[in-house]
Amino acid sequence: MKIGVFATFMSPIANTQMIMDFGRRAEEIGLDSVWLGEHVVLFNEMEFPYPGSPDGKIPVPEGGGLLETVATFGVLAAATTKLRLGTGIALVPQRNPIYTAKEFATLDYLTNGRMDLGVGVGWCKEEVIACGYDWSTRGKRCDEFLELFQKLWTEDEVSYEGKFLSVEKVRLDPKPVQKPHLPIIVGGYADAAYRRAARFGAGWYGFNTDPEASLKAMNRLDSFLAEAGRERGDDFEIIITPPYQVNAEMIEQYAQIGVDRIVVQLGGQRPEQIDKRFAMLESLVRECG
Repeated sequence: MKIGVFATFMSPIANTQMIMDFGRRAEEIGLDSVWLGEHVVLFNEMEFPYPGSPDGKIPVPEGGGLLETVATFGVLAAATTKLRLGTGIALVPQRNPIYTAKEFATLDYLTNGRMDLGVGVGWCKEEVIACGYDWSTRGKRCDEFLELFQKLWTEDEVSYEGKFLSVEKVRLDPKPVQKPHLPIIVGGYADAAYRRAARFGAGWYGFNTDPEASLKAMNRLDSFLAEAGRERGDDFEIIITPPYQVNAEMIEQYAQIGVDRIVVQLGGQRPEQIDKRFAMLESLVRECG
């Protein structure tokens, strides 16, 4: 079982030295990957609460905020040589698609093929609107953007005409190192997300999901893969972030149902909290990796 860690680095605790030390330490203990969450702006009041906390808000330090993912990957990349780096997830429908394709192709080039692009449509309506996009069309927009990514990453010259964007005779270089392009890992539990994973994905990512719920999701996903003439296996992997309290027995349960990678939640980012979590992660790598 491949074991990674999910982190959402936040100021003022996370700085350049802390992130570089984190990446080096993750690589030294044998972790497979580091995955970063993404939010560019936060809100005191939201129509749909954040599903990962009791009060419905993303927990951030007083006066702090989430670091931008692409810049943070640059720091992690400079500090490591083997560790894979993934977005968990990139909020594609609120991003500029040309910049996003360029940023992640460049990261894949500079890391010698160590990037995984986890994608999703997001849950924060206010954030999508603040980024200049319509909330109700985010799923269809995501599909168009992914289509464009694939063309930009694999074709010398690209023309594309969609409902939400059009480009004519554009060139994007450097291309990703990974072929045919860096893996697209689709997150989400709606049928539209499963369909998107079957169409575009090199894998599916489930977050904060125990083995029982993961199996139900995977069974549902299998039906969409079958419709697309695909199945789980060498070219399609299952990546799961378990609930915070995870142990070797749970990881064995995930392995038995066909999960390929486990991405453990880091939790708190204070030095003593990271020390404790890394000790647990090192133990899991020894026992289950």
